[in-house]
Amino acid sequence: MPERRTVALVTLGCARNEVDSEELAGRLEADGWQLVEDAQEADVAVVNTCGFVEAAKKDSVDALLEANDLKGHGRTQAVVAVGCMAERYGKELADALPEADGVLGFDDYADISDRLGTILGGGVHAPHTPRDRRKLLPISPAERQQAGEQVALPGHAPAAEAPADLPDGLAPASGPRAPLRRRLGSSPVASVKLASGCDRRCSFCAIPSFRGSFISRRPSDVLGETRWLAEQGVKEIMLVSENNTSYGKDLGDIRLLETLLPELAAVDGIERVRVSYLQPAEMRPGLIDVLTSTEKVAPYFDLSFQHSASDVLRAMRRFGDTDRFLGLLDEIRTRAPQAGVRSNFIVGFPGESEADLAELERFLTHARLDAIGVFGYSDEEGTEAAGYRTKVDQDVVAERLAHISRLADELTSQRAEERVGERLEVLVESPGDGEEPAVGRAAHQAPETDGQVLFTDASGLAAGDMVGAKAIGTEGVDLVAETAEILDAAAPADRPGCSEGAAR
Repeated sequence: MPERRTVALVTLGCARNEVDSEELAGRLEADGWQLVEDAQEADVAVVNTCGFVEAAKKDSVDALLEANDLKGHGRTQAVVAVGCMAERYGKELADALPEADGVLGFDDYADISDRLGTILGGGVHAPHTPRDRRKLLPISPAERQQAGEQVALPGHAPAAEAPADLPDGLAPASGPRAPLRRRLGSSPVASVKLASGCDRRCSFCAIPSFRGSFISRRPSDVLGETRWLAEQGVKEIMLVSENNTSYGKDLGDIRLLETLLPELAAVDGIERVRVSYLQPAEMRPGLIDVLTSTEKVAPYFDLSFQHSASDVLRAMRRFGDTDRFLGLLDEIRTRAPQAGVRSNFIVGFPGESEADLAELERFLTHARLDAIGVFGYSDEEGTEAAGYRTKVDQDVVAERLAHISRLADELTSQRAEERVGERLEVLVESPGDGEEPAVGRAAHQAPETDGQVLFTDASGLAAGDMVGAKAIGTEGVDLVAETAEILDAAAPADRPGCSEGAAR
């Protein structure tokens, strides 16, 4: 029997890209490829790139070059770019980066095995010429579902009926409409795609042009994939998309998320459901009620404020202002005083004045956010804002970025201190090793983007345990906690002292 071809997936960018990589992994393994973690051990290194901002694009190029350096020093024979940057630039990226042996767009995902086989065999797959993917679907959301079956939607593209002899751990997920999926890690937290694309037209954002218009996954697909993840030991799912508050509008029910969340929370084995990427202008009282009152649904609000000065928001093609945003936060905390809130902000946007910056400071000072991301504005090609004439000098942008970042660090540390004394429900992600503390995340802390909980007493804790704890101190934005009780234990094989648990 010939040796199986090996492939490694290197994922950059957001949680949506992580889901896309697991879809690609599922397709490849179902077609006979062997997945390996180390690119040096792979015949083909597939880099799932990010194309959002300049820094992310630079990281993607660096990752491709790093993978290319492995050729001739290990097993690696080919390096292939996929993901948002590959989709956004296509042939332009291939011409500028000959170190990549292939640049594959979203339309190649269904045939990923054949594409990689061609490249590995020394053949050439012609890179695509990018197009505005918003034009691939009808303007009317109600007409998109049927058309969406003919368009590549990474992370939830339709698939044929799964074969009966699937390798262990490979998911048919939720049936014929769902992608095959292979988990690429063992974390007790996993993301689930709720939708793809975006119908908003923020003047600074190019994402809709290469991710396309908004299209929801069907609730049955989301539920089926969640059930499979629970069978794989996942305790928390995080719902991701470009805009979760729009979920269901193309299915005829803009309030579908309010119905779906309790069903997801009731899946056996799932201990927490978290929703990310919420638009403040689309928040509904009913959605706030469900997020703050449903058992096992985290009262967590990842709100995309971006700024709070009304003039800047209008130039961004967004809505709201400081007082409206503070009113929304008051409404949330009236229902759930311990609710977690995070957001991102852009400073130095074209036309931003000192008064606008002061208004942003006023909002941040009163908002009591748990996590704050701050970015300095830079032009993104193809966006409306790139053509604005009232640009802020880059030195001023850098000064404002440094100033607001310092303020954000101070305010989020203060917010963490406010939580000292709170009772927390913490999902353990790392049990510690005697030298490093056990680490987990409470309901107000999302993976990767927010703070974490450090345990003073790690004895008996395992990854996947849901633990009742008390916050007794802080380290910056992180909370220091002592264990009160184990509310839900990880599988016996994962507990300390068992061979599999020790290996992890």
